[in-house]
Amino acid sequence: MSEQSDSHGPHGHDHDHHPHDRGERGHDHRDGRWARVRHQLKHLVTPHSHETMDKIDSALETSREGMSTLWLSLGILGLTTVIQAGIVVLSGSVALLGDTIHNAADAMTAVPLGIAFVLGRRAANRRYTYGYGRAEDLAGIAIVLTIAASSALAAYEAVDRLLNPRDVTHLWAVAVAAVVGFIGNEWVARYRIRTGRKIGSAALVADGLHARTDGFTSLAVLLGAGGVAIGWRWADPVVGLLITLAILLVLKDAAREVYRRLMDSVDPALVDAAEQALLGVDGVLDIGQVRMRWIGHALRAEADIVVDPHLTVVQSHDLAVAAEHALIHAVPRLTAGTVHTDHLPYGNDPHRGLAHHGA
Repeated sequence: MSEQSDSHGPHGHDHDHHPHDRGERGHDHRDGRWARVRHQLKHLVTPHSHETMDKIDSALETSREGMSTLWLSLGILGLTTVIQAGIVVLSGSVALLGDTIHNAADAMTAVPLGIAFVLGRRAANRRYTYGYGRAEDLAGIAIVLTIAASSALAAYEAVDRLLNPRDVTHLWAVAVAAVVGFIGNEWVARYRIRTGRKIGSAALVADGLHARTDGFTSLAVLLGAGGVAIGWRWADPVVGLLITLAILLVLKDAAREVYRRLMDSVDPALVDAAEQALLGVDGVLDIGQVRMRWIGHALRAEADIVVDPHLTVVQSHDLAVAAEHALIHAVPRLTAGTVHTDHLPYGNDPHRGLAHHGA
């Protein structure tokens, strides 16, 4: 016999009070009865919602936070780029030019991410049955390509300046622009990373890491200005090349994050938490396979549990619902799960009809 419990949606309260949660969630199974009473009382005060509109509202709130972060980042980086671009024209510094190009590219990454967040608000339909959350992964690809293009342009300008040296003027202004670039990028990095981790957006976190490295490369422009000040004309284009190398390191990290998301990678600790939560459900005798994947900035799970073969269909279904409930409480950003109930060996193998389809 097998039962399934499909999505009941996110719950409208904190996920830290379920009686089956383990470890840092602070519930001891020796106190299980009292914990269940407290859990039920809290449900009466803050009931679980199973309505589709509640799921949509939750996603909208998350997307609004992401959009706010993106547009504010765009404004800060845009202002930083304008200031630096003016000083590039004034000074002719190729190192500052490379930094300006990359800051401009970083600002423009807000566009694909913004489109992804807007698409992610659309409800699932019969063609896109899981919704449009994967648009964030496509945005991640666009960001990687943008970083790659900016690194190529910065490298070209630096090599050209090495082969065709030109004087750099207004070194004090170049130094000021370098500090402005660092401050702008570090502020944006902190804001993007914090929001990205809060809402579970890998693309936004990757973009924040990109901005953080940009901040330190902005400071490298000071080295080029200092070298030129003591007569080393080659210092400015060499720093431009070093900035290009730094951009390539960011490219590697961002590409790895996007690749993992496209390959449905999740933190193994989340799988451990899910397995412990399932084993903590009264009536679950064992567990089988547990799978999770990101859909945008939300997780979905599939899990197999082993139950007593003499349970009724209703009892089996109730147990599957309890297991899904425990999963939602134990795994951050998990919004839905499908739980398959299997039973201890009893009579003929119920899966024999699937044997010829392979593992």
